[in-house]
Amino acid sequence: MSAITTHVLDTSRGCPAGGVPVLLEMQDAGGEWRAIGQGVTDDDGRLRDLLHSGSQLAAGVYRLTFNTTTYFSSCGEDSFYPEVAVVFSVRDASQHFHVPLLLNPYGYSTYRGS
Repeated sequence: MSAITTHVLDTSRGCPAGGVPVLLEMQDAGGEWRAIGQGVTDDDGRLRDLLHSGSQLAAGVYRLTFNTTTYFSSCGEDSFYPEVAVVFSVRDASQHFHVPLLLNPYGYSTYRGS
């Protein structure tokens, strides 16, 4: 399991959101974003392998971008947000960072999970 993981739940359906494409980026010293991982949530809405095995997490600013259009289109629904970007800071790179997303077609929330 990578040091950064996510879990997407569709609160409008009350179930996991499988098939959500996710991009993980890290901000460099110049403020530019660099892709370091990507994947698609599984049937349980989880993405456990954003970082390649053996990758070392570093302190810094990270961004998870969830492609919500792809997910809601597959459900036959429109959505207000074409994507959701969650930016967060890693201060202690020895920890695990789980960033869940609670999603519906017209809103979302997130938090630091365990």
